[in-house]
Amino acid sequence: MALTDIVVRNAKPQDKAYKLTDSNGLFLFISPAGSKLWRFRYRFENKEQTLSIGPYPEITLSGARLKRDDARKLLANGINPTQQKRDKKEEKANIRTFETVAREWHKSSCRRWDPDHAKTVLSSLENHIFPTLGKCDIANLTTRDLLVPVKAVEAKEHLETANRLQQRIGAIMRYAVQNAYINYNPSHDMKGAISSQKTEHRPALSFDNITEFLEKINSYRGKPLTILAIKLTLLTFIRSSELRFARWSEIDFERALWCIPKRREEIAGVKYSKRGSKMRTQHLVPLCKQAVDILQKVNEISGEFDLLFIGNQTPYKPMSENTINKALRIMGFDTKTDVCGHGFRTMACSAMIESGLWSKDAVERQMSHQERNNVRAAYIYLAEHLDERKQMMQWWADYLDANREGYITPYEFAHPDDVGSK
Repeated sequence: MALTDIVVRNAKPQDKAYKLTDSNGLFLFISPAGSKLWRFRYRFENKEQTLSIGPYPEITLSGARLKRDDARKLLANGINPTQQKRDKKEEKANIRTFETVAREWHKSSCRRWDPDHAKTVLSSLENHIFPTLGKCDIANLTTRDLLVPVKAVEAKEHLETANRLQQRIGAIMRYAVQNAYINYNPSHDMKGAISSQKTEHRPALSFDNITEFLEKINSYRGKPLTILAIKLTLLTFIRSSELRFARWSEIDFERALWCIPKRREEIAGVKYSKRGSKMRTQHLVPLCKQAVDILQKVNEISGEFDLLFIGNQTPYKPMSENTINKALRIMGFDTKTDVCGHGFRTMACSAMIESGLWSKDAVERQMSHQERNNVRAAYIYLAEHLDERKQMMQWWADYLDANREGYITPYEFAHPDDVGSK
């Protein structure tokens, strides 16, 4: 007699394994441990064989009958269902999933990456890409498939993350082509599918307001270390993390040189304190006379500690990342529209270029910008242009001093004879 759901559900384990027969070769195998497995007995090429269908209750009685019927159709067409199942399993085991290739790409790429960046890239794939594409055969993925997880991130208006994910998917698929895992890279057609994020330009003060700006800094009555930090940032125009996590061991007073390493020793409990130069190569900052004077004053405050700009609560942690911008706001500047600490970099770069005195390579090297052309990048890195940069940094400091008396353009300060002859 055919089985019923009640009979299957109520079947209990016994001292020995036994089976409950349904119909057309289907039966339920019950082990002494209590597991229930559907099996299908059939003959193929005059030999009796058994196909394992799956466990109950994951596969119901009706579901097992459907799988039995599918197997019987294969037999009618001269196909052994057990062999077909084995072939599919082997085929599945041999496919290259997107996650497998992505991890292979990551392992290959991270040799040239900073460890923190490598960790960030892998986390982004694990969080956003692998849940959707991870188990897919990379050879079967289409452009539409690749866009699904990226579009999901875009829908949350995380445009920067979405664009980075698109770039990483493109790199993974390119790696797959290069290693003959696929013949065509479907990520090529992803271009333009994700909204581009507008570049957010940091506010920088126009030159005709620089005299007022310098006056407000001089009259500011905040904490001495905060004032010194503002003045030093203005003179050196380094990035916030490069300043906050600076150590006294990086300052060479004798050579008037600040050597910002590519990585720093981590400070326990302080996020990103391992950051050194943003470009992950040593960055040299020639120190003008004014900067040396400021550093000597800073040394009187924090010289006995490792950090230059120590925090208010403890000297073993750096000042807050909001310190400089908060001070600027107290002075009356809107750090979103007028000027912010990062905007000092724009002011300095603009002035040095408008002066007409300095080579573009020297300016770019001092700004610690990444050269996109690999050949030029190697040239600039090796050249350093250090002598020119020393003069340029002193010129910038002197230009600021000149503006304390009244506004003067960078070109006028650089070429007084030319201006006077007009």
